Amino acid sequence: MGEVAKLRRPRTLLEKLIWERHETFAEFAEFATKFAGDCGEPGTLSERHVKRLASGRGDGGKPLGLPKQATARLLERIFGVKIEDLLAPPRDWSARDEDETEFRALLRASSRLDEAVLRILRDQLTMTRRLDRQLGAVLAHDEVVAKIEQVNKLRGHSVMPTTREQLAALLAELRTLAGWQALDLGRAPQAWQHYEEGKLAAKEPANPAFDAHTSAGQAFVLLDFGDAAAAVELMASIRRRVERKTGRLVRSWLAAAHGEALAAAGQRSASLRAFDHAAALLPDDTDQDDGPYLALDPVHLDRWRGHALARVGEPGAVSVLTDALNRLDPTFVRAETALRVDLATAFTAMSEHEQARLHVDRAQALAADIGSVRQRRRLERLKARVESR
Repeated sequence: MGEVAKLRRPRTLLEKLIWERHETFAEFAEFATKFAGDCGEPGTLSERHVKRLASGRGDGGKPLGLPKQATARLLERIFGVKIEDLLAPPRDWSARDEDETEFRALLRASSRLDEAVLRILRDQLTMTRRLDRQLGAVLAHDEVVAKIEQVNKLRGHSVMPTTREQLAALLAELRTLAGWQALDLGRAPQAWQHYEEGKLAAKEPANPAFDAHTSAGQAFVLLDFGDAAAAVELMASIRRRVERKTGRLVRSWLAAAHGEALAAAGQRSASLRAFDHAAALLPDDTDQDDGPYLALDPVHLDRWRGHALARVGEPGAVSVLTDALNRLDPTFVRAETALRVDLATAFTAMSEHEQARLHVDRAQALAADIGSVRQRRRLERLKARVESR
């Protein structure tokens, strides 16, 4: 296969990637079957099936359609690439992503990954989160993007299912953080793409909480675009999908996210019910090691509820938000910024303009410090609303 491959170009990206693994179609089919068994995937691949997919042509030379969903999912998990891209011609044969030296080095590096190294990668993410919440995405976003590239390379060259699963979970977390940062920086299309790529990575871990958490990120993009109805529908479908499959902390977070979407859609009663459900689900111990990172405890949940109350014009929003502000960890600077915008919104609704101005001034200073375009835009809309009265 190697000598023949050198004489012609790969017909699909799938064929190119199999060549780069230095495997025949039969060897790759054998690997894929074992991978499916190890990961609990129902998809299977025979040598003949691999040949047809790699060629991009069906019987009689007709264009090949997409394979069955189980087969597509299996290939996406192996390569970390969408099935449509795998079955398409390689975009640029002359500019190889990796030369052979780098390829071999990455294979060796990925094979040496152990629990200690994985722990270091997770600790690095924890430290980056601290920088992000305190100093803002304007300083931490590039670091997250660089870490995504590093982890993606390791995952793409790792063949051990257990290691790949842990790297995929880490990648989903990184993509989710990058999505939130991009949204805060006013780059909604980039945020959506980060969440989209994160959803693909999140399908590999056995824990469905990663997929739910990453998918929910897109609801916040929809809210920023003013499509509250779509955000409500998305959050409702996610909650239905993972009900009884995830822990209480995840379900509490999803209920609160649903509550925010409902408030944005003007569904006051449904929003309050969602927050009541979130409070009932919230466990006493909010630390967890087996799922996505969630900044949710009684203080953050009250902050979130206060945001929803301010959205629907409830007078009680001021007391809830003020109490949350007094109890908030001061390292959560972005959270404080958003909370003060919410307080300004609530005071404005009560015609308490002097109090509103105090929080607007502080929120403006914080938003400038952390480079939050999202909060600056909220403040601009709030000012426009006040001036129009």
